[in-house]
Amino acid sequence: MKKLTALLLAGALVLGCAGCGAGGADTDKKSEGVMTYEEYAAADLDSEVVIETYVQAKQAWWEDKATVYTQDKDGAYFLYDMACPEEDYEKLTPGTKIKVTGYKSEWEGEVEIIDATFEIEDGNYVAEPEDVTALLGKDELIDHQNKFVSFKGMTVEAAGQDADGNDVAYLYSWDGSGQDGDDLYFNVSLDGNTYTFTVESYLCDNTTEVYNAVKALNIGDKIDMEGFLYWYEGVNPHITSVTAAQ
Repeated sequence: MKKLTALLLAGALVLGCAGCGAGGADTDKKSEGVMTYEEYAAADLDSEVVIETYVQAKQAWWEDKATVYTQDKDGAYFLYDMACPEEDYEKLTPGTKIKVTGYKSEWEGEVEIIDATFEIEDGNYVAEPEDVTALLGKDELIDHQNKFVSFKGMTVEAAGQDADGNDVAYLYSWDGSGQDGDDLYFNVSLDGNTYTFTVESYLCDNTTEVYNAVKALNIGDKIDMEGFLYWYEGVNPHITSVTAAQ
């Protein structure tokens, strides 16, 4: 369930350094001509938008285009295929402030910025994960789209079956047709409702802790998670951390 485009893994995660947003004034004040998050959210699809935001994680770089998760104190912005020379991609470290000009777009429910350019500005902010567990299944959850979030105390459910007909806790690709190194799909439940979460392989490949943590899950495990609140025909978080529930 990802866009069919050739991407090169170059992802670098931000997890740690929570609370690095020293310099809160940087996250509060927008430059002249820059939208607040509220103005961005109200903007029409396909309209030009100008925002200031902070890199939270890099998903991929390919042919001078970068896909990046970003956030400010009010909301988050997913930058898809933003124009970015390779040498500039290396500068987009966690917390880096950037000014982005592009077009607001939507793909299968995911609101993103496309055809964008950026410039690096002074400032630094890394978002703390926001616990949105209680919002699962509620309309308000979409208001937190693309943020760095957490989910607490969820139960691992069967994601499908293996070739022998046994229930399994995860699948390679959404339908089980993939192999090690592809996206991982797994199901978790809360209060009788089941949700599908993803380890996006360009963001967290099969060498990362989270990829291997999901491969080690058992049906019935209670887990806590962190990740980015991506959307695909409904909530489809890109998970970056899985631990036993506290």
